[in-house]
Amino acid sequence: MTVAEYLAYFIEKKGIKNVFQLSGGMITQLIDKIAERQSINIHSLLHEQSCAFAISAIGRISNKPSVALATSGPGATNLITGIGDCYFDSVPAIFITGQVNTFEIKSDNAIRQLGFQETDILSMVKPITKLAIQIKNPQDIIEQLNLAFLTSIKGRPGPVLIDIPMDIQRSQIKLEDVATLKSEIKNAHKIENIDSVINVLTNSKKPIIWAGNGIHTSNSEDLFREFVKTTNIPSVFTLHGIDILSFSDPNRIGFIGSYGNRAANKAVKEADCIIFLGSRIDIRQTGSNMSIFENKKIIRVDCEEGELTNRLFPTIMINSDLKVFLNELLVKIKGLDFKLDDWHNEISSLKKDFPIEKEISKTEFVNPISLLKSISKEALRPTIYNIDVGSHQMWAAQSLEFKEGDRFLTSGGMGSMGFALPAAIGASIESKKGIIAIIGDGSFQMNIQELQTIFRLSLDIKIIVINNNSLGMIRQFQDTYFESRYIGTKWGYSAPDFCKIANAYKINSKKISNDYEIHDAVKWLFKEAKPRLLEVIVSSELNVYPKIAFGRTMDQMEPEFSSNQMEST
Repeated sequence: MTVAEYLAYFIEKKGIKNVFQLSGGMITQLIDKIAERQSINIHSLLHEQSCAFAISAIGRISNKPSVALATSGPGATNLITGIGDCYFDSVPAIFITGQVNTFEIKSDNAIRQLGFQETDILSMVKPITKLAIQIKNPQDIIEQLNLAFLTSIKGRPGPVLIDIPMDIQRSQIKLEDVATLKSEIKNAHKIENIDSVINVLTNSKKPIIWAGNGIHTSNSEDLFREFVKTTNIPSVFTLHGIDILSFSDPNRIGFIGSYGNRAANKAVKEADCIIFLGSRIDIRQTGSNMSIFENKKIIRVDCEEGELTNRLFPTIMINSDLKVFLNELLVKIKGLDFKLDDWHNEISSLKKDFPIEKEISKTEFVNPISLLKSISKEALRPTIYNIDVGSHQMWAAQSLEFKEGDRFLTSGGMGSMGFALPAAIGASIESKKGIIAIIGDGSFQMNIQELQTIFRLSLDIKIIVINNNSLGMIRQFQDTYFESRYIGTKWGYSAPDFCKIANAYKINSKKISNDYEIHDAVKWLFKEAKPRLLEVIVSSELNVYPKIAFGRTMDQMEPEFSSNQMEST
C-alpha cells in the first residue's frame, strides 16, 4: 500500500464522504487513489479558496472535518484565507497539500526555492492551524493522519494541514502497520462552582444568557434550548449563535453587537447578571467601552481556559465543554422556580419600541430589511443561510426570522468576502435543507466563478445579490471618519449586470429595484428546485443601522449617538 492509497483508505474509514480539490501536479496521485474509493465523492471547484470555504460550511453543519486538497505553491497559498476562516470560527477541517519531492526541498539552504512551485506552506499556516505537519517518513502517515483528525475535533475545533511530498506519496508502507484507527478519548471536565452558578441565577432579577458559537461547536443546541425553557431566562446571541432559538421563541431577544438589534443591546445594559456560553466576547460584540458590564454578576463558561478572562473578569469562571456543563446544570436546576415575569415584560417593551423595521424608514430602491424578512418567511423548510461579508451580512443578521432547524453560516472572525457562494456549495452537498446564499455585489465578484460549479452540479441554491454598486460597509466608514472620500468603494469601483452573468452560466435570473416587486420576486425565487439568482438593487447611500457608536457603551448606537473613537469597520 502506498502513502497515497493509505490516505484514501483513511478518509473512507473516517466516514468522510466529500473531498474538494482543484487539480495540480503535486496532488494528482492523491486524487487518483481517492477516486478509486466508491464511497468518496470528489468535487472539483474552480479556486482553492472555494474548496476551503466549502469544507468550512460542511464543518459548521456537521461538526466533522471534510478534506480539501491543493497542489503546492499557488494552490497551497490560495487555501490560506479559508484556513484562517476555519481557525477563527472553530471549524474542524483537514487540508492536504502536495509538495515537491523531498530531494527538491531547499531545507536550510540559503536560496529562495529549489523545486518548481516549492513553497514552505507549514511556516505560513502554523499560526492559523491547530496542527501543521509535513510527512517526511512514509511510515509516519498512519500516526500523523490519525493525530491530525483527532486534533481537528478535540476541544475547541479547528483546521489542520498535512503537507505530503510527491515521492512520499508514491512510497510503500508496510500493510501490518495499518493498525486499527483509534477513537477519540473524551475527557470530561470536573465542574466546579456549579452550585454557585445556580445561586447567582436564581437570585438575579434580570438575568440574560449570552450565547455564542460554542453552542454549535459542542453539539449542545438541544441542551441549550432545554436550559432556556427550564429557566425562562431571556437570551441574546452573537453572530454565529443567532440561529439557535427560533424567531418566535419568547426567550429570544435578538442579535447583539456592533450592528446588533437595538433592543438586545439595551437589554444587556439593563441586566443584572449575564451568563456567557461559548462566546469570545470580542470587540465586535461589545464595542470598545466595557463599562456597561460593571456591577453585573458575570458567569463565563468556555472550553479554553485562556478565553475565560479575555476582556472581562468574571464573577464565576467555568473551564468546561459546554455539553458537560449544561448536562450537569440541567440535573441540578430541575424543579427550581425562576420568577422573571417583570423582566420579560421589560424586554417585551424594548422589542416593541425598537423593531428592526424602524431602522430604515424610507429608501430609494429596495429596502433590504423588507426583502430579507420576506425571504425568511417564504422559505418554509429548514434553511441554511450562507451569508457573505458586508452590509448585507448585518442586515441579514438583524432581520432574518429563523425557524427551528435553520442555520446561519458566515465568515465571522476572519470576515472574508467571497465566503458565501462556495459555502453554499458545501452546504448543498452536505445537507438536504434549503440552501440560500445572500451576497453583496463586492463579495460576489470574489468567487463568482463558482456559478459554473453550481450549474455543473445542478445544485438547488438560491442566490440573492444585494447590489448597492459599492463596498457599502467601508463606504459608511469613510463617511464617518474620512469626510466621504470614497476611494476604492465608489471611486474606482463598479459592478456588472449580474443577471447577464448568471445567464451566461445558464442560471435563471431576475432583477428588482423597488419594494413592490419583492413579493413576486421571492415567490419566483422558490418556484422550482433549480439554482436561481435574484439581483436586488439597493441605494448606494444606505447605511447599516443601528450601529454601536464606537467608544461608547453598546447600548449607545448610531445614528442617535456619534462615535468618539476610531474603530475598525
